[in-house]
Amino acid sequence: MSYDIYDSIWENVKSILIAVVLAIIIKTSVVEAYKIPSASMKDTLLEGDFLIANKFVYGARIPLVNWRLPGYSDPEPGDVVIFKWPIDKTTNYIKRCIAGPGQRIEVKNKILYVDGERFPDPPMSIIPEKPMGDVRDNFGPYIVPPDHYFMMGDNRDNSSDSRYWGPVHKDLILGEAMFIHWSWEPDTASPQVTISDPLSVPRLFLYNVIHFFERVRWGRLINIIR
Repeated sequence: MSYDIYDSIWENVKSILIAVVLAIIIKTSVVEAYKIPSASMKDTLLEGDFLIANKFVYGARIPLVNWRLPGYSDPEPGDVVIFKWPIDKTTNYIKRCIAGPGQRIEVKNKILYVDGERFPDPPMSIIPEKPMGDVRDNFGPYIVPPDHYFMMGDNRDNSSDSRYWGPVHKDLILGEAMFIHWSWEPDTASPQVTISDPLSVPRLFLYNVIHFFERVRWGRLINIIR
């Protein structure tokens, strides 16, 4: 009888381990959720948007060994891409791919050109008309080096991107943004959680429950990212 109990426990443990391993594989190699922390992609993506990214499209990485499998596509101009910031190779960034290896970039008075052709402005991008005369509004000409991609935010006046810290190597690219699965309006009036105040967590929870329906951006849920 005791062996039956041990067998049952072992079967449950194996099931849990298998589920955990599968979850890790899916998260690291297939899809992953990300939160938007800044306004650099406004209005395509807003602060508080939560999105799902396809990590398989550009080549999934095998957990632990960090080997990269062949992808079925390379980043193309117009794709919204998640990648590691080239400066520290740790922080996740999300920008729009503007150009790939060998392509020529130039920004003239806020107008973006790729290979001499005007790059179509994303439908929800924020691009004010008045140029400032610096690298933000006048850049290049610049040729994207081999194995690199040039990234820019849709909110071009409020975006730290490849104009400032250079192109992104293909090895730093994590995946393509697919859709927004949740969107939560930031609220500066919400209570702050502090270690010194044990009641700050339940206070924040209660505040979010009370303001739940007004803080959820219902119209953005399950929106395809374009």
